[in-house]
Amino acid sequence: MAFQRARTEEQREIRRRAILDMASAMLDEMPVAAVTLNELSRRVGLAKPNVLRYFESREAVLLELLDRFLQEWLTELADELAAGVDEKLPMAERAAAVAEILSRSLSSRAVLCDLFGAQGSVLEHNVSVEVVARYKRASLDRLTTMSALIQNYLPELGENATLFSLQTMVMAGALSAYSTPPPSLRAAYQAEPDLARFHLELKDSLKLALTGTLLGVLPRR
Repeated sequence: MAFQRARTEEQREIRRRAILDMASAMLDEMPVAAVTLNELSRRVGLAKPNVLRYFESREAVLLELLDRFLQEWLTELADELAAGVDEKLPMAERAAAVAEILSRSLSSRAVLCDLFGAQGSVLEHNVSVEVVARYKRASLDRLTTMSALIQNYLPELGENATLFSLQTMVMAGALSAYSTPPPSLRAAYQAEPDLARFHLELKDSLKLALTGTLLGVLPRR
């Protein structure tokens, strides 16, 4: 991919989207930790200093991608919940259905979960106050959207819907690290099968965690 110098705002936006799209393609091939600014620059056909004219760091690129993927997921989640949860069911059955849909939906989005896992420990570092504040403001909007979705089917949660939504994303990120072991760890599991108990299947583990969380915060009758 070769670029001429961007001279208009439209051209600059095209350049930004190209960088984001290339980073997204790289995440289909490798984990977040393996994405480097040098490789991104090489693949997009720009010198590293030119990439830094559009994004101040690798982490800034990945934070913007995280917000993009989160928006896409929430749009799809609305349809998945509408199709999979009967609002007339008793509370416990609705809770089980919500936990099942969330775990299935998130486990099918490995890149999003990987980004969730890297957010607090990696992605929110090496960025300016302006960038991280902009991202957090957008995150508040996404959290509000998700909380409203959950409350549609579990109004009994009340204000706890916000905490549950946040914990869902945190747990998806944390558990994804245990479901995608690196090659050396996979080899260790194969050599010593007893060690494989540390390997967690994301969908099942997340469903158990979400169900337990819901049972803990829903009112008892």
